[in-house]
Amino acid sequence: MAENRRKRIALFGNNFTSRYKRGLCRAFTLAAGEFDIDLVIFNTYGKIGTRSGFNEDYETEILDYFDLEQFDGVVFDGEGYNVVGMSESIEKRLRALKCPVISISSHIEGFYNIRFDDSGGLRNMVDHLIEHHHFSRIAYFSGPFDHPDARSRLAEFREVMKDHGLPENGVGMFEGDFWFNMGNEAAHYFLSLPERPEAIVCANDYMAISLINNLRKFGVGVPEDMVVTGYDGTVEGREYLPHLTSVTRERTDIAYKSLKLLVDLIDDPEKTDFDLSVTPKLIRSQSCGCEPLDYQHVLDFVSTTQEENRMMGTYLYESESAMVKLNMVTNIREMEAVFKEDSVNFGEYSSFFMMVHADKKGIPMFDSSFSGPSGAFIPVIWVDKNNDYLRSPHYFNRSLFIPPADSDRPHVYYIMSVHCADKLFGYSIVEMCGKEIFTEYHNVWLHNLGIILNALQKEDRIHKLINKLEGLSITDGLTGMLNRRGFEDRSRNRIADFHETKTICTMVIDMDGLKKINDIYGHHEGDRSIKALADIIQKSCINGEIAGRVGGDEFYLFAEDYSETALNRLIDRLLGNLRQYNESESTGSYQLSFSYGAYLVQTDSRGQLDDFIKISDQRMYEQKTAKKEARK
Repeated sequence: MAENRRKRIALFGNNFTSRYKRGLCRAFTLAAGEFDIDLVIFNTYGKIGTRSGFNEDYETEILDYFDLEQFDGVVFDGEGYNVVGMSESIEKRLRALKCPVISISSHIEGFYNIRFDDSGGLRNMVDHLIEHHHFSRIAYFSGPFDHPDARSRLAEFREVMKDHGLPENGVGMFEGDFWFNMGNEAAHYFLSLPERPEAIVCANDYMAISLINNLRKFGVGVPEDMVVTGYDGTVEGREYLPHLTSVTRERTDIAYKSLKLLVDLIDDPEKTDFDLSVTPKLIRSQSCGCEPLDYQHVLDFVSTTQEENRMMGTYLYESESAMVKLNMVTNIREMEAVFKEDSVNFGEYSSFFMMVHADKKGIPMFDSSFSGPSGAFIPVIWVDKNNDYLRSPHYFNRSLFIPPADSDRPHVYYIMSVHCADKLFGYSIVEMCGKEIFTEYHNVWLHNLGIILNALQKEDRIHKLINKLEGLSITDGLTGMLNRRGFEDRSRNRIADFHETKTICTMVIDMDGLKKINDIYGHHEGDRSIKALADIIQKSCINGEIAGRVGGDEFYLFAEDYSETALNRLIDRLLGNLRQYNESESTGSYQLSFSYGAYLVQTDSRGQLDDFIKISDQRMYEQKTAKKEARK
């Protein structure tokens, strides 16, 4: 690590915007400030939605474009990755790093591991119910039996019940989902047991909240009729009424100990004395009857909830406005302007950057000409409210994927991929003000930005296809010149744009003897001769003349601001290039020849191209007839 450089630590995890994970991010943000380090938090969406969830199983692909070796240490939170294989994919990348890596949620061989006494927390809970409240009829609401946390907590519940001489499964056990979905079924089950429980221990707070809500439907009050406890010490559990008796995960302790160990290991790689154990604490609260309901707190909570609901409505309204504006943008700069103006609903932030893949030619991925990622990224949204960053790099890459800071304070960044369906456009970086993480509206913004990038790419592809089709519709397939439609449209448009009278020139050129060439040498040779004459004409048009093939062997020319001198020079070029071709390119069996007729006339925007062409055509036939008479 370079001397005097601030240490840089990475934190990897999923769905940090959930209320459960926000506390963890807050704790790491505060600890990072205390240790004066830069913290880069890599957050993923994982599965989006519940009923018909959409898997973002490829979003970790963005990590392939970052040099993770530049980090001095890594913290890995493998809990909560709800897409199969995502946690394992990140773990595999982290195993290849040379810096120390700490796992804070599950034991991983080869990493440093936070030893969280999960089972000890559950033991404290059951001991409290038996020894303090003197309950003997205790039931258990488990998480999914195949979940590692659920298995360890269930095993400890059985062990502590056995230690107290009680049935190891209590008076009943129900398998839940660690979420809010099965509270009704659980309430039915527990209330139908032969021995009604005095207390129900739940494997997490969410299931406890759901259970209490459904017990109320059956007229069962908590804690007066039955005690219900939770686990994990979530924000929801502390705010819920009654406040949950639970076990805290001690996030502050986890964050502080993780970063302190990494800092110590960076300064002294030979360090061997360290303690990464975290002991959970029992929260004795209202749902077990240890604390009375605080009605002033209830009033404060209702007021706070009303204010949050009001702000949620405002933020939703702002989101609707932003989505409408985003769907009206026609280019990337308009998208940046909408973001700068409307990104007011996900929390106070100091900077936001969005980087998009560029190919080897520097073409960004939202351009349909994009050929493939080169490892370089172009900044397309740059919001730096405090002017903390240097915008000198035009491209970002593996070693420079975060803008260089022009400030001496520690920074905390959140990095997420920007994508749409299976297209990875790039990534975003946001730095929040204070210790709070952004809300879910930040994720809504990223999804919409990805959708707009995808729409811009499709629109660009459509425009280029239309232009190509339009080009085909006005282009002669044999010669590459304008066809009749193309020639007439462009020439008429030039005349229609005249603001004053101008001298124009029209010319009709017709090949001599094409039928004879076709009859003797075949149509392939005839086509070659037409192409040769087209090349001669295009080579001669060096002063802005418009030329087109309008029939088999007939060509039209149009020029504005012309004169007799300019016309004579054009004719000289045509005849000179014809002579040069016949001397060097002809088969020797025939000589390429053409007849022409030209007309110079003054006209304004009301001039009729057809009238001018008709006169040129007559003059061409006069010349062609004169040639035939001369050969007799």
